[in-house]
Amino acid sequence: MAECLEIAGRKLSSRLIIGTGKYATYQQNAEAAEAAGVEMVTVAVRRVNLTDKDKPLLVDYLDPEKYIYLPNTAGCFTADDAIRTLRLAREAGDWNLVKLEVLADQKTLYPDMEETLSAAKLLIKDGFEVMVYCSDDPVYARKLEDAGCCAIMPLGSLIGSGLGIINPVNIRLIVEQSSVPVIVDAGVGTASDAAVAMELGCDGVLMNTAIAEAKDPILMASAMKHAVIAGREAYLAGRMPKKRYADPSSPLAGLI
Repeated sequence: MAECLEIAGRKLSSRLIIGTGKYATYQQNAEAAEAAGVEMVTVAVRRVNLTDKDKPLLVDYLDPEKYIYLPNTAGCFTADDAIRTLRLAREAGDWNLVKLEVLADQKTLYPDMEETLSAAKLLIKDGFEVMVYCSDDPVYARKLEDAGCCAIMPLGSLIGSGLGIINPVNIRLIVEQSSVPVIVDAGVGTASDAAVAMELGCDGVLMNTAIAEAKDPILMASAMKHAVIAGREAYLAGRMPKKRYADPSSPLAGLI
């Protein structure tokens, strides 16, 4: 795609972002990133080895010079916990662009929007550039943008569920009202889900489980790359209107 996705001044030619969890090995993760053609990977600061040199290091497989690392707060259930985690990440890797998620409970991993908004405001005040995981609620999405978040990331469905985009109407409402990138985050299960997100006008898609838990993660990563491109091009092209009845492809006039 000739057009770029711009997030907080960073220009990306790929509109796909992948995670770094659930892969069998860091090597497989690196191969998936290559097949997906991504330029940004999100990293659960609490769950990925970034510093212990006696164990395999993520940075040895996914070069920070090649990929933009996006630290996230997976596993945080309070604003204080999320803020503390990201401050530690900034000290460890000098990362300023971050993904904020504050979860409500272990069963659904649904975002706690009150805590999320509170954390976002404090992080932005502290100099962070915040991409924020949120519910598909247009009201909270607007509040997060007004607070200064640089990207709004509504869930397609529950994290790791693979249920796809279950509320396309709300996703579209968020897209229409937002002046910052809207990136569907969570719930994508297969390539068609990614294409749907992009056809709704989203600026990008973030996924992890859909690739990592596929039977062939590398092939699925490639499929996701093409799905995001196809969905974006279809959105830009503008789909034909839906009609209740048939409309012949060939003209009726001038028949022999």
